[in-house]
Amino acid sequence: MPSPSQDPAANSAAQPERIDIDDARALDEWSGKLDVTADQLREAVQAVGSVAADVEMHLKGSRSTTNADRVEDADGPVLRPELQPSRRRSARCSW
Repeated sequence: MPSPSQDPAANSAAQPERIDIDDARALDEWSGKLDVTADQLREAVQAVGSVAADVEMHLKGSRSTTNADRVEDADGPVLRPELQPSRRRSARCSW
């Protein structure tokens, strides 16, 4: 049995995945995995390097939204609690 330093599988597991933007097949595969265009992938690799995890984090950061953004898109603007109308009901019966 080869030692870990001689075992190619052990060495590849220790190395991070890299994106080769000069390989059309790899570019297409990674574009699909990360749901971006080839140009967006090239720009990301140029910005942060070819380590796939770094590229993914860079791309997610550029597309991230906050919960407030998502709520505003769904329901309208988010009001600070002190600006929201009171939902407390009166203790007295109105009828």
